[in-house]
Amino acid sequence: MAWQYSEKTKKLFMDAVKGAPGTHLGEIEDADGIGEHGSIACGDAIKFTFRVKKDPHDPLKDTIIQAKYLTFGCTSAIASSEALCMLIEQRQFTPVQALQISNQDIVDFLGGLPQQKIHCSVMGAEALEAAVIYWAKKRSVNLKSVGIEVERLHEVIDEGRMVCQCFSLTDTYLKRKIKELNLRTLEQVTNALKAGGACTACQMKPGGIQDILQETWGEEVGVNNNHDFDEEKQSMCNQKNEFDEKTKSEGGNATEGLSPYQMGKKVEQVINDQIRPLLHRDGGDIEVVDIKDNMVYCQLKGACNGCMGAQMTLKMMVERILREQVDSHIKVVAV
Repeated sequence: MAWQYSEKTKKLFMDAVKGAPGTHLGEIEDADGIGEHGSIACGDAIKFTFRVKKDPHDPLKDTIIQAKYLTFGCTSAIASSEALCMLIEQRQFTPVQALQISNQDIVDFLGGLPQQKIHCSVMGAEALEAAVIYWAKKRSVNLKSVGIEVERLHEVIDEGRMVCQCFSLTDTYLKRKIKELNLRTLEQVTNALKAGGACTACQMKPGGIQDILQETWGEEVGVNNNHDFDEEKQSMCNQKNEFDEKTKSEGGNATEGLSPYQMGKKVEQVINDQIRPLLHRDGGDIEVVDIKDNMVYCQLKGACNGCMGAQMTLKMMVERILREQVDSHIKVVAV
């Protein structure tokens, strides 16, 4: 499945990966603002940095003069990051004013995004918030004094009860974003936050996404019959957690002394439980062609096949997860 991107989205992506003049892919040294959001293991991650022209008398009058990003992700993730930097620089925002930029502003700037890719715009807005917090601490700015909800911005994604194991999202984070983005259905939550988009086990379980929607909006929200709870996928998620615990308890990789056959089965298990669901979320898939010693020969399928970020996906996501969960010496080779 090929995603239908606007011409502006495609141009921003192509210019960024080519390093065209005026683009923002990179990192600012000694930045005044630094913010991160997402996880490479979960498929998308961004590090956002900015530099300000400091006002000698009032730090609230600092102006952002340069913004850059390091983004691991697909076309929409990189284009959204590029759009965020352009919006900030073009409007000559102060860091506090930059907080006005919403994920919808980024989507509109790009001329729209596929619904399944809205989470890429949310990721940029979250990284911006974190960067502004960093700047405020560095410049001794009291954000609460200017009407910024400091508690909300300081909220850590890990705080609260874990709801989505695949993407490490808590109930506290989900409740906040559901209200902020006016998310009313499971599909909207998955598209905007990725929650429930991998194994889907957290969608309908007690205390899961559907329950949080019901708690947030009351009778306005009904059960979406297209997202029935799948016991088999819940079992898959449980197996993933059990494997993670086994790996931790054994001090790292749980594959020491395995035969080639056992090694292959372990690679297959991790791909099925952790990697394939992430690729399915973006319309892709993966096939293990062969395994020789510590070399795993793979081919990306579907929307991932032929994508300009395919090699990055294999190295920074597939190889990283296999090294963490199977063997630290594994090398993934594209075929």
